[in-house]
Amino acid sequence: MRVKSARTKLAAVGSVLAAGVALLFGAAPAQAATYNVTDNCDVPWITCSYGDLWMFYNSKDIAIQNGTYKSAFTTFYGNVDDHWGTSQYQGSTLSTYRYVFGNGGNGNGQYTKNNAASVQNCARDDNYRVYYNSGYGGTSQYFAKNGPYGDCNITDLISALKNNNASSHFS
Repeated sequence: MRVKSARTKLAAVGSVLAAGVALLFGAAPAQAATYNVTDNCDVPWITCSYGDLWMFYNSKDIAIQNGTYKSAFTTFYGNVDDHWGTSQYQGSTLSTYRYVFGNGGNGNGQYTKNNAASVQNCARDDNYRVYYNSGYGGTSQYFAKNGPYGDCNITDLISALKNNNASSHFS
């Protein structure tokens, strides 16, 4: 009887181990999804209403001609610590949102990080800074708020930031 109970215990331990191995190797792997967006307000976990800071693929002389946008652009609202994009796990899926220039025109579909040549601050109440490095570091350029009656003037990025933009922040 003692031998039988030892076999029974060994069988039970074997069953538990087999179930554990099945769970370990049978579990579904994490999934990854990547999306391109032209406005950080299109990212589900970012709460905002619209983009105030417009970044253009081209310099101001090419970006807007005769009152018409000729350059693709990306819009941002709030602090963006990396113009490359943002990622977050949602359950077992890693969702990544990449910021790209959109809305037609020159540069449409290009990534925003290190590709902007000019900026337009259309915020009524917020000043912005554009930075050379991700995480708001390095050389920066200040863009004053538009004010209640302004016209969203477009400004070229300084030479140190032209095609070297990595983050932007309220200032």
